[in-house]
Amino acid sequence: MLKQSKLILLLSLCATAAIAGCGQSNNTSTETGGNASQPSASTSASPEVKEPVEITFYYPVNVGGPLTKVIDSMASTFMDQHPDIKVKPVYTGNYGDNTVKIQAGVQAKQPPDVAVMMSTELYSMLDMNAIIPLDDFIAKDADIKMDDFYPAFIEDTQSEGKTYSLPFQRSTIVMYYNKEMFKAAGLDPEKPPTTWDELVTYAKQLNKDGHAGLEIPGNDDSYWMFQMLARQHAADPKQNIMSSDGKKAMFDTPENVEALQFWLDLSRKNKAMPEGVIDWATVPTDFIEGKTAMMMHTSGNLTNVRNNAKFEFGVAFPPADKQFGSPTGGGNLYIFKDRSPEKQAAAFEFAKYMTAPEQAALFSSSSGYVGVRKSAYDTDAMKKYTADFPQALVARDQLEYAFRELSTHNHGKVSTAITNQIQAALAGQIDAAGALKKAQEEADQALAPFNK
Repeated sequence: MLKQSKLILLLSLCATAAIAGCGQSNNTSTETGGNASQPSASTSASPEVKEPVEITFYYPVNVGGPLTKVIDSMASTFMDQHPDIKVKPVYTGNYGDNTVKIQAGVQAKQPPDVAVMMSTELYSMLDMNAIIPLDDFIAKDADIKMDDFYPAFIEDTQSEGKTYSLPFQRSTIVMYYNKEMFKAAGLDPEKPPTTWDELVTYAKQLNKDGHAGLEIPGNDDSYWMFQMLARQHAADPKQNIMSSDGKKAMFDTPENVEALQFWLDLSRKNKAMPEGVIDWATVPTDFIEGKTAMMMHTSGNLTNVRNNAKFEFGVAFPPADKQFGSPTGGGNLYIFKDRSPEKQAAAFEFAKYMTAPEQAALFSSSSGYVGVRKSAYDTDAMKKYTADFPQALVARDQLEYAFRELSTHNHGKVSTAITNQIQAALAGQIDAAGALKKAQEEADQALAPFNK
């Protein structure tokens, strides 16, 4: 009730000027053409019943499983608890489809009120002047504590000291492995590979009888997988493939070339996995169907694998070379400009609810995405879930080694440059050094306007 009263007060203040204007209009009408003997509206009309503030919520789903039902149910529960706000959830497809639809809405001055977007779209949204900072809302609301969010997830919500989104649908890359295939190959199912050398050895041993030893997706999200390998191979434990201000890309360093070469060698030299570009959606399907013994994929697929795999499986950190490492992934909740103050206030109330500890626990246990707040793991629901399914703690524990996903200005062109060249290398059309050199040139050109 306290939260609802606070929001009603805020919405009432925002509407004061509009209500006053309506009163002036009624007075003018009476003086110029109305019947002076008739009682005024203010003395005869019943108190106005306020309609709920209606907000539109866009969200994508980029993994298998019925997550649309989960998110729609969360929105429905929010409305039950906040009858003064009506939320219209709109499923927009995958992340790419979602971004296109949001950008079109922004350009038409008709964006959603709140949306889940890739964390990597921060600078693109700022370039379009599309989103609002949330700091004023956060400062005035004691219910939301930013230090309760995991630091690895906060990193990509901020720019120049301002916070522009709240972590929601977040993940890391994890390694899934088929314990039954491990046993059949003479490998200890409780000891997955922890180093690159062990990964090669295990994958070669498992790559037999028509089964792949390992699969790593190489199409739309290839830069994400490359980013993981680049960090694992980097001498500097904080090295990333872009600058912290999103204005520079660092693709073609010698270490990065070696990391990409390792990926290519897994198939061509070591015969540890299939050659060519492996599709993002194909990899978890192959794993669930027993066609591959190990896969690198998002932790957001954890529930999909749990519900559909007919064998015992394990989850582990992706193996390290010089260090462990995984970029974070997934989406944050953004609130948009060109919406009324009432709608923006309602959108923040909704975003706050969706990221509250209880909701973070519910969404994590329903999806496999990481609970974005530390306190989510203190809830009874999350304690029970992780006790029954300890694999769900791997992605959370890996946040110690997690870092910001590729995020730059002109993100579409920069990410396309690196993605296309990695795919070309995987397809055997260009070598590792040539691919990253070309990606660097294209990224530099795309970022030139931001470095004048």
